[in-house]
Amino acid sequence: MSLEKFKEEVTEGYTFKGDSIIMGGAMYDKNCLTEQFVRLPLKTFNRHGLIAGATGTGKTKTLQIIAEQLSLKGVPSMLMDIKGDLSGIAVPSDGHPKIDERHEKIGFPFIAGGSPVEFLTLSGEPGARLRATVAEFGPVLFSKLLDLNETQSGIVAVVFKYCDDHDLPLLDLKDLKKAIQYVTNEAKEEVEQDYGRISTASTGTIMRKILELESQDADRFFGERSFDVDDLCRHDEHGNGMVSILRVTDLQDKPKLFSTFMLQLLAEIYATFPEAGDSDKPKLVLFIDEAHLIFEEASDALLDQIEVIVKLIRSKGVGLFFVTQNPSDIPDDVLGQLGMKIQHALRAFTAKDRKAIKLVAENYPLTEHYDVDQLLTELGIGEAFLTGLNEKGIPTPLVHTYLRAPQSRMDVLTDREINRILDRSEIIDEYNEEIDRESAYEILNQKIERAASEEHREVIHKQRGRARREKSTLEQVLGSTTTRQIGRTVARELTRGLLGVLGVKTTRRRRRRY
Repeated sequence: MSLEKFKEEVTEGYTFKGDSIIMGGAMYDKNCLTEQFVRLPLKTFNRHGLIAGATGTGKTKTLQIIAEQLSLKGVPSMLMDIKGDLSGIAVPSDGHPKIDERHEKIGFPFIAGGSPVEFLTLSGEPGARLRATVAEFGPVLFSKLLDLNETQSGIVAVVFKYCDDHDLPLLDLKDLKKAIQYVTNEAKEEVEQDYGRISTASTGTIMRKILELESQDADRFFGERSFDVDDLCRHDEHGNGMVSILRVTDLQDKPKLFSTFMLQLLAEIYATFPEAGDSDKPKLVLFIDEAHLIFEEASDALLDQIEVIVKLIRSKGVGLFFVTQNPSDIPDDVLGQLGMKIQHALRAFTAKDRKAIKLVAENYPLTEHYDVDQLLTELGIGEAFLTGLNEKGIPTPLVHTYLRAPQSRMDVLTDREINRILDRSEIIDEYNEEIDRESAYEILNQKIERAASEEHREVIHKQRGRARREKSTLEQVLGSTTTRQIGRTVARELTRGLLGVLGVKTTRRRRRRY
């Protein structure tokens, strides 16, 4: 194929009627073609995407490019900052000769700029705390989270129903544990009469699975105040979309907590966002860095739930981008839903790696311009294969792309810079307020204490009644004539015996009369 034919295909495939963002310049025979721009249309960003590639190939910077360009177009986004290197998006780039050289090759000038940023956290990192209550999960989602069987899921449903019927708020994990213990012990007869029999073996399994969740600090996530997902869709005073950065640098060894959070977030967005239809741009875009953390320890039920939400959530105007090292990290059913794909270099150190790369190459549209599986191992830093969906939902041609540089800093912020952003936050005081209102844990403890107190008073009452009855019987015995006579006789005999011991005679011998 000739260069002119290639240019024609790229121009036709990457020209859109609506708004779009420039990702970089097209490359042919490993050379960047000036002003041959590769774009992604805003209209199809809710069709989801994939950013993949080996470590050090530029995935994070590609994520940064897309997020800051979306912000400039008025589209808010949320970024999972696993490695702690995304905070620099808040401040303009300091510039560099290599950046200017790159943009000169692409064919448009480099303009530095920062994005409005809100820091969020699930743990002890600085930022607004994200929380959700156990009740907001509901019994079905919570059972899938714990990978419970049908019987165990039924018990969780009973516990939720009992708490709902008796005004027992389930806010955190200690509320749920106390409720399970209560329906298994103190309220067992009542629950079995109204809701059915509960197996103690099953409740024991449920408790162990909750403890497993707690071991990954999930108790930090469950509670109040619940995060309002509408706060992810804010704009600054200039109309730029807010970039919410979730700082989760301490969650790499806690995949269960990370997948728990993601599942609840997606479910909450799907439940609360109105239908958006085919709008000109997405309402929100979520970037999930190190996406394998969601899938590697997720149960089959949890994976099914994620797959369903990924398929449905685009109707709410929400796009999802999964960022990972290899497309094989993403389940096939989810991978098939990702319309945009940006593939950075892969490394072929073994025969197994080469076979995997051939499979990766088959995920992309066929092209006569590139030997894809070979070129995948030769892509430089800041280069990638790119394909998206046009405004009619048709895949665009696969193009070797020389990516633009981020307009913002490609490095972390200092602690002082982070603190300045936190000081300007409009939501951090609201979400970081400690709330521990009366809930199921406290209410049930009070009921148990009252029941124990009433039982104690009843025991004391019975003991006193028995003592009164015993006293009355003794008084009757002691007051009878027979008892008194026996008493006098006993007393007389005792007196005689005592005086006899002392040598005193108690009787006189009568004279015999003649």
